[in-house]
Amino acid sequence: MNTEPSFDRTGSLSGKTILAISGSTRRDSWNTRLLGIMAAELGQRGLAISEHSFREQPLPLYDPDAEAETGVPEGVIRLRRLISKSDGLLVACPEYNGSVTPVLKNALDWASRPVGGEAGLAPFRMKPVLIVGTSIGPFGAVRAIGHLRAILGKMGALVMPEDLAVPNAATAFTDDGLADGATAAAARRAAAVFIDQLAEARV
Repeated sequence: MNTEPSFDRTGSLSGKTILAISGSTRRDSWNTRLLGIMAAELGQRGLAISEHSFREQPLPLYDPDAEAETGVPEGVIRLRRLISKSDGLLVACPEYNGSVTPVLKNALDWASRPVGGEAGLAPFRMKPVLIVGTSIGPFGAVRAIGHLRAILGKMGALVMPEDLAVPNAATAFTDDGLADGATAAAARRAAAVFIDQLAEARV
Protein backbone atom coordinates (compact mmCIF):
# COMPACT_ATOMS: atom_id res chain seq x y z
CA MET A 1 0.00 0.00 0.00
CA ASN A 2 1.56 3.29 -1.06
CA THR A 3 -0.81 5.84 0.48
CA GLU A 4 0.71 8.31 2.92
CA PRO A 5 -0.21 7.53 6.57
CA SER A 6 -2.40 10.07 8.34
CA PHE A 7 -3.11 10.81 12.00
CA ASP A 8 -6.40 11.48 13.71
CA ARG A 9 -6.86 13.66 16.77
CA THR A 10 -6.33 10.79 19.19
CA GLY A 11 -2.83 10.15 17.86
CA SER A 12 -3.72 6.89 16.08
CA LEU A 13 -2.88 6.51 12.43
CA SER A 14 -4.28 5.07 9.23
CA GLY A 15 -2.61 3.85 6.08
CA LYS A 16 -0.01 1.74 7.86
CA THR A 17 0.29 -1.93 6.97
CA ILE A 18 0.61 -4.68 9.57
CA LEU A 19 1.82 -8.17 8.67
CA ALA A 20 -0.12 -10.78 10.67
CA ILE A 21 1.60 -14.15 11.17
CA SER A 22 0.34 -17.26 12.96
CA GLY A 23 2.87 -19.68 14.42
CA SER A 24 0.43 -22.54 13.87
CA THR A 25 -0.21 -24.58 10.74
CA ARG A 26 -3.10 -26.49 12.31
CA ARG A 27 -6.46 -26.26 10.60
CA ASP A 28 -8.93 -24.46 12.92
CA SER A 29 -6.06 -23.27 15.11
CA TRP A 30 -7.09 -21.29 18.19
CA ASN A 31 -4.04 -19.08 17.75
CA THR A 32 -4.93 -18.32 14.14
CA ARG A 33 -8.42 -17.47 15.38
CA LEU A 34 -6.93 -15.12 17.99
CA LEU A 35 -4.78 -13.59 15.27
CA GLY A 36 -7.92 -12.84 13.28
CA ILE A 37 -9.60 -11.20 16.27
CA MET A 38 -6.61 -8.95 16.89
CA ALA A 39 -6.22 -8.18 13.19
CA ALA A 40 -9.86 -7.08 13.13
CA GLU A 41 -9.30 -4.90 16.20
CA LEU A 42 -6.36 -3.18 14.52
CA GLY A 43 -8.23 -2.90 11.24
CA GLN A 44 -11.06 -1.07 12.97
CA ARG A 45 -8.48 1.50 14.07
CA GLY A 46 -7.48 2.26 10.49
CA LEU A 47 -4.59 -0.13 9.88
CA ALA A 48 -4.30 -2.25 6.75
CA ILE A 49 -3.71 -5.92 7.58
CA SER A 50 -1.97 -8.49 5.40
CA GLU A 51 -1.62 -12.12 6.49
CA HIS A 52 1.08 -14.69 5.87
CA SER A 53 0.26 -18.37 6.38
CA PHE A 54 2.93 -21.03 6.85
CA ARG A 55 0.25 -23.62 6.18
CA GLU A 56 -0.35 -22.21 2.71
CA GLN A 57 3.26 -21.15 2.10
CA PRO A 58 5.48 -23.65 3.94
CA LEU A 59 9.22 -23.16 4.25
CA PRO A 60 11.86 -25.90 4.19
CA LEU A 61 13.75 -26.72 7.37
CA TYR A 62 16.69 -24.35 7.71
CA ASP A 63 19.81 -26.03 6.35
CA PRO A 64 23.07 -24.04 6.10
CA ASP A 65 24.49 -26.49 3.54
CA ALA A 66 21.45 -26.12 1.29
CA GLU A 67 21.68 -22.34 1.65
CA ALA A 68 25.34 -22.43 0.61
CA GLU A 69 24.56 -24.61 -2.40
CA THR A 70 21.34 -23.07 -3.74
CA GLY A 71 20.85 -19.83 -1.83
CA VAL A 72 17.95 -18.58 0.23
CA PRO A 73 14.62 -20.08 -0.95
CA GLU A 74 12.23 -17.84 -2.84
CA GLY A 75 9.59 -18.28 -0.13
CA VAL A 76 11.99 -16.85 2.43
CA ILE A 77 12.82 -13.93 0.17
CA ARG A 78 9.09 -13.18 -0.17
CA LEU A 79 8.66 -13.34 3.60
CA ARG A 80 11.59 -10.97 4.15
CA ARG A 81 10.06 -8.52 1.67
CA LEU A 82 6.72 -8.66 3.44
CA ILE A 83 8.39 -8.00 6.79
CA SER A 84 10.48 -5.16 5.35
CA LYS A 85 7.46 -3.47 3.76
CA SER A 86 5.26 -3.76 6.83
CA ASP A 87 5.12 -1.03 9.44
CA GLY A 88 4.69 -3.59 12.21
CA LEU A 89 4.16 -7.27 12.94
CA LEU A 90 1.30 -9.03 14.70
CA VAL A 91 2.37 -12.54 15.70
CA ALA A 92 0.20 -15.28 17.22
CA CYS A 93 2.44 -17.58 19.22
CA PRO A 94 1.19 -21.07 20.15
CA GLU A 95 3.01 -22.95 22.89
CA TYR A 96 4.61 -26.35 22.23
CA ASN A 97 6.23 -27.92 25.30
CA GLY A 98 6.56 -24.51 26.93
CA SER A 99 8.16 -22.75 23.98
CA VAL A 100 7.83 -21.39 20.45
CA THR A 101 6.55 -23.68 17.70
CA PRO A 102 9.13 -25.17 15.32
CA VAL A 103 7.47 -23.64 12.26
CA LEU A 104 7.69 -20.14 13.71
CA LYS A 105 11.28 -20.48 14.92
CA ASN A 106 12.31 -21.97 11.58
CA ALA A 107 10.72 -19.06 9.71
CA LEU A 108 12.52 -16.52 11.88
CA ASP A 109 15.84 -18.32 11.43
CA TRP A 110 15.39 -18.31 7.64
CA ALA A 111 14.17 -14.70 7.56
CA SER A 112 17.26 -13.56 9.45
CA ARG A 113 19.58 -14.72 6.65
CA PRO A 114 21.19 -12.00 4.47
CA VAL A 115 19.77 -11.66 0.96
CA GLY A 116 20.98 -9.57 -1.99
CA GLY A 117 23.51 -7.62 0.03
CA GLU A 118 20.97 -6.70 2.71
CA ALA A 119 21.97 -7.51 6.29
CA GLY A 120 20.16 -10.50 7.72
CA LEU A 121 18.40 -8.65 10.52
CA ALA A 122 17.62 -5.50 8.52
CA PRO A 123 13.87 -6.27 8.15
CA PHE A 124 13.50 -6.60 11.92
CA ARG A 125 15.44 -3.61 13.22
CA MET A 126 13.18 -1.41 15.35
CA LYS A 127 10.12 -3.09 13.81
CA PRO A 128 7.19 -2.79 16.25
CA VAL A 129 5.83 -6.24 17.15
CA LEU A 130 2.69 -7.21 19.04
CA ILE A 131 2.70 -10.80 20.31
CA VAL A 132 -0.48 -12.66 21.21
CA GLY A 133 -1.02 -16.28 22.11
CA THR A 134 -3.42 -18.79 23.58
CA SER A 135 -3.17 -22.30 25.00
CA ILE A 136 -5.50 -24.86 26.53
CA GLY A 137 -3.99 -24.30 29.98
CA PRO A 138 -4.43 -21.51 32.55
CA PHE A 139 -1.32 -19.57 31.51
CA GLY A 140 -2.29 -18.78 27.93
CA ALA A 141 1.02 -19.50 26.16
CA VAL A 142 2.82 -17.03 28.41
CA ARG A 143 6.04 -19.10 28.40
CA ALA A 144 6.16 -19.28 24.61
CA ILE A 145 5.37 -15.57 24.39
CA GLY A 146 8.31 -14.85 26.69
CA HIS A 147 10.64 -16.96 24.56
CA LEU A 148 9.46 -15.27 21.35
CA ARG A 149 9.91 -11.87 22.98
CA ALA A 150 13.54 -12.76 23.74
CA ILE A 151 14.17 -14.07 20.21
CA LEU A 152 12.68 -11.05 18.44
CA GLY A 153 14.38 -8.65 20.84
CA LYS A 154 17.73 -10.28 20.05
CA MET A 155 16.93 -9.81 16.35
CA GLY A 156 16.48 -6.07 16.89
CA ALA A 157 12.69 -5.83 16.84
CA LEU A 158 10.81 -3.46 19.11
CA VAL A 159 8.52 -5.88 20.97
CA MET A 160 5.56 -4.26 22.71
CA PRO A 161 5.57 -4.53 26.51
CA GLU A 162 1.82 -5.19 26.38
CA ASP A 163 1.23 -8.64 24.91
CA LEU A 164 -1.91 -10.78 25.12
CA ALA A 165 -1.96 -14.26 26.67
CA VAL A 166 -5.39 -15.91 26.47
CA PRO A 167 -5.89 -18.91 28.80
CA ASN A 168 -8.23 -21.90 28.42
CA ALA A 169 -8.42 -21.74 24.64
CA ALA A 170 -11.15 -24.36 24.36
CA THR A 171 -13.67 -22.01 26.02
CA ALA A 172 -12.04 -18.63 25.31
CA PHE A 173 -13.82 -17.82 22.06
CA THR A 174 -17.33 -17.01 20.91
CA ASP A 175 -18.65 -16.54 17.40
CA ASP A 176 -18.03 -12.81 17.83
CA GLY A 177 -14.65 -12.78 19.57
CA LEU A 178 -13.38 -13.36 23.10
CA ALA A 179 -15.73 -14.82 25.70
CA ASP A 180 -14.24 -13.14 28.77
CA GLY A 181 -14.81 -9.41 29.19
CA ALA A 182 -11.50 -8.81 30.98
CA THR A 183 -9.61 -10.63 28.23
CA ALA A 184 -11.40 -8.59 25.57
CA ALA A 185 -10.43 -5.43 27.43
CA ALA A 186 -6.81 -6.63 27.58
CA ALA A 187 -6.92 -7.20 23.81
CA ARG A 188 -8.10 -3.64 23.24
CA ARG A 189 -5.41 -2.33 25.58
CA ALA A 190 -2.68 -4.27 23.75
CA ALA A 191 -3.94 -2.93 20.43
CA ALA A 192 -3.88 0.63 21.78
CA VAL A 193 -0.26 0.29 22.96
CA PHE A 194 0.69 -1.04 19.54
CA ILE A 195 -1.11 1.87 17.83
CA ASP A 196 0.71 4.37 20.04
CA GLN A 197 4.07 2.86 19.14
CA LEU A 198 3.28 2.96 15.43
CA ALA A 199 2.33 6.63 15.79
CA GLU A 200 5.60 7.40 17.55
CA ALA A 201 7.55 5.54 14.87
CA ARG A 202 6.00 7.83 12.24
CA VAL A 203 7.33 11.03 13.87
